[in-house]
Amino acid sequence: MDEILKYFPALSDLQREQFAQLGELYPQWNDKINVVSRKDIDNLYVNHVLHSLSIAKFITFAPGSNILDLGTGGGFPGIPLAILFPDSQFLLVDRIGKKLTVASDIAAKTGVRNVATFHGDIKEVKGEFDFVVSRAVMPAAPLFSLSRRLICRKNINSMRNGLIMLKGGDLTEELGELKRINLFVQDLSLYFTEPFFDTKKIVYIPV
Repeated sequence: MDEILKYFPALSDLQREQFAQLGELYPQWNDKINVVSRKDIDNLYVNHVLHSLSIAKFITFAPGSNILDLGTGGGFPGIPLAILFPDSQFLLVDRIGKKLTVASDIAAKTGVRNVATFHGDIKEVKGEFDFVVSRAVMPAAPLFSLSRRLICRKNINSMRNGLIMLKGGDLTEELGELKRINLFVQDLSLYFTEPFFDTKKIVYIPV
């Protein structure tokens, strides 16, 4: 929890309480359903919560924004972002129902009301969203191909609507498949000093 306050000191009392509850609820659920690697659960705040919130260092979602979290698993990055941006709406999508059960329960118990879930494939999702966000779900090219139809063209944010991905490692070959696609890559080590972020990046593809 200290890591969250270090980088986001202006949280409200409610937000602080909600983030603190994540540190209690995720370990409880992880004993039943493996939503976070068991060897990684002790690093929940840095490797999962703060990693999710790196998107908030890249963009501040305008009130009224609609965000789709593709392949959310147990709720990352969607739930931490929903806590930080209570005036935006988040749809958490995953093909594994039991993981969405975890996300729904944690959202309910923390009082996060701006979250809904969808159990199914991205091809089944209907609607328009300002941004699609995703954390290490699939390679960038097919992810962009699948998600671009859901991204609306009317902008209410300071940045053009698009796809925001959290990635790690050498992305040269993966991003090379996105020929003639305008994209932006940022090292997360520019935002955070923890060693975990040394190889982590944010990739943004506007539409």
